[in-house]
Amino acid sequence: CVLCGRTDDCPEKYGEKRTYVEYNLTLHYYCLLVSSGIWQRGEEDEGVDGFLITDIRKEVNRAAKLKCNICKKKGASIGCVAPKCKRSYHFPCGIQRECIFQFMEDFRSYCWEHKPVQKFMDKEPRGASQCTICLDLVEHLPMYTVLKSPCCKNAWFHRECLQYQALSAGIFFFRCTVCNNKDKFQTEMLRMGIHIPERDASWELEENAYQDLLHCYQHCDVKRCLCKKGRDYNEPDSKWEIKRCQYCGSRGTHLACSSMKSWEQNWECVECRSIIAKSGKYSKRKKRPLATSENTNGTTCLQEEPSPKSPRQSSGSQRSFLLQSPKIMCQNNLSPCSHLELPASNRVTMSLSPVMSNSNWSLMQKCLREQRREVCNILKELKVQVNTKTTRLNINAENIWSSALKGFRQRNFSPTNTIEIDFTNCKNRSKTNTAASKHHFFQLLMLHLQNSSLFEGSSAKNLSLDFQAVKENLYFEAGKMIAVSLVHGGPSPGFFSKTLFDCLVYGPENVKPALEDVADVDVAQTLKTIKHANSLPSLQSTVQDCYEFLAASGCLRPVTALCDKNMLVNDILIHHVIKRIILPLESFRQGLKTLGVLEQMQMHPDAFSSILCHKSERLSAETICDLFTIHSSSDVNKVKGADFWMGYLQDVDSGESVVTFEDILLFVTGSCYIPSIGFDPEPTIKFLHIRYPIGNRLLNCLELPITKTYQQFKNKMELTIRNTLRVERE
Repeated sequence: CVLCGRTDDCPEKYGEKRTYVEYNLTLHYYCLLVSSGIWQRGEEDEGVDGFLITDIRKEVNRAAKLKCNICKKKGASIGCVAPKCKRSYHFPCGIQRECIFQFMEDFRSYCWEHKPVQKFMDKEPRGASQCTICLDLVEHLPMYTVLKSPCCKNAWFHRECLQYQALSAGIFFFRCTVCNNKDKFQTEMLRMGIHIPERDASWELEENAYQDLLHCYQHCDVKRCLCKKGRDYNEPDSKWEIKRCQYCGSRGTHLACSSMKSWEQNWECVECRSIIAKSGKYSKRKKRPLATSENTNGTTCLQEEPSPKSPRQSSGSQRSFLLQSPKIMCQNNLSPCSHLELPASNRVTMSLSPVMSNSNWSLMQKCLREQRREVCNILKELKVQVNTKTTRLNINAENIWSSALKGFRQRNFSPTNTIEIDFTNCKNRSKTNTAASKHHFFQLLMLHLQNSSLFEGSSAKNLSLDFQAVKENLYFEAGKMIAVSLVHGGPSPGFFSKTLFDCLVYGPENVKPALEDVADVDVAQTLKTIKHANSLPSLQSTVQDCYEFLAASGCLRPVTALCDKNMLVNDILIHHVIKRIILPLESFRQGLKTLGVLEQMQMHPDAFSSILCHKSERLSAETICDLFTIHSSSDVNKVKGADFWMGYLQDVDSGESVVTFEDILLFVTGSCYIPSIGFDPEPTIKFLHIRYPIGNRLLNCLELPITKTYQQFKNKMELTIRNTLRVERE
């Protein structure tokens, strides 16, 4: 190895030993990672995993001048990061001397004197217990070779066992072997020098390891097969599609051969049907078992495209369920209280609830504005953490999620850095406005999250259960993105349900979900049937019909009285809305902790509810007027200019202008919405002796011309704003 000078090839201790013939280089992966004078300045496919060859040679030359404090030989490329400590050493020498190397963030290293240690309570019992990985005894002593679990009091491990486990499990599966905690456990192990590779588990990378599990039975087993192309013929989405037995899965039938009208109908083979009949649990089956309907998503006015992972669902029962829901369902994923916040062209034609009068509605809107102003001030305090160091994200607007995920996971990304956005599919990148690009990026990202498979529901959304997303830690990334968006000037999400918000703020154990939180149509229909049962026999019959679902969800209970239905409904709601998604919820909570957002949510729940559970207020003349501060020089008739400005806002509000309020905001600030944190600097207006309006996006300043008549003012405003935005769009 050009850095440590050793020929050892031990991937578990020193990382993979690689030789690059074209560069005449041999090195250990860990030696390269933790060297103090080199950074990953290239892309992943450049040089050696992003380390440029020129940088590696410079590091080798730098290390050649440093003597190792352990073996006394030259080439010590690693230095202790403790202040005033001048010790340098090779990576293998550091391992031998029990130094700590942190494989995260800046890849810091600590010498034997300044290394981090785990705290041991004086009252903790001394002695020995089994290492839960190798099952050999491990002594409860503060030693380098012994590590204690941060989440379990009585879990102790050998350092070597943990390192082997981490290399095998990877970042997605490495967790406490006792309590299964992941985040807290990984954080502590990284601090104590355990390397957790950012890759999938070794058993997942084995080629064709689960090939046998992917085999689906495809054969028609009914006594008389009607298909002319044979019993093995299967044509999806037709009457010759093979449906497998819902219980054993090892028998099948063509839909036509069993007179089944649609794929949603269940089918049992003769063997399973006889077993169920003998047990006394057989009854006329409903369409589609409830136990398999966890990812369906019912909507009212606007149907989203279902996730590829979601099972097929019938649409017949959606309307009947949703029309009886107590929530007001509107278009475009609006929250229940956002009917008046839509532009007139997008409103659903419906009257206000008789319960809520116009005065109560106005009072609620006033309260929301005050709460949003409070959130604005809180977010500004959080933004103090953001420094001037920039992180540039290359974003493809046509594939916003993948490019955003790659950017947030890149090694040099930090939420405290100033974020700059480059749209890679923009033809004229050099002229794109930084602020406008960032506003547009966060707007696209929040819209994608709202409609993604991570959430379910029509308007007020809860978390869904997507095992692939859990495995890839996408719920954490989603929470992190929302937190970063709020602090860095993105739009308010506005699509959280009250139940989801309360789970995040007060904890899931303190939340009682409601029927409207259930997005699955079949589960909702079952809950309604149980809730509205008016006799004990009808209740027992309903319980019998959904026996498998209740058993699978752990909600099966003896029903001896009609009042038992309330407890049963409550159990199903808690399981389906909360317990079922407890893993995604915890991961999402961890992501929202970024920049201290979750902590502020818990301290100011009413304020944050106004931006997370309610859509932004519709832009109006009053909103825009309050947003801009008018500045004027002494030689300008400020009153007359302000009158023209206010008159123009009224024309826009009444639809008598071809320009919208969103166009005005975009022209001045580069954003078509008002961020939750507000604008920095605050938008201003200046009346100057100029020919046409100018939108200064660096200062958020709208410079307006002084005209003799209002019609001249209006014509210049519309001509300039329309042409400017048209050129930008082109």
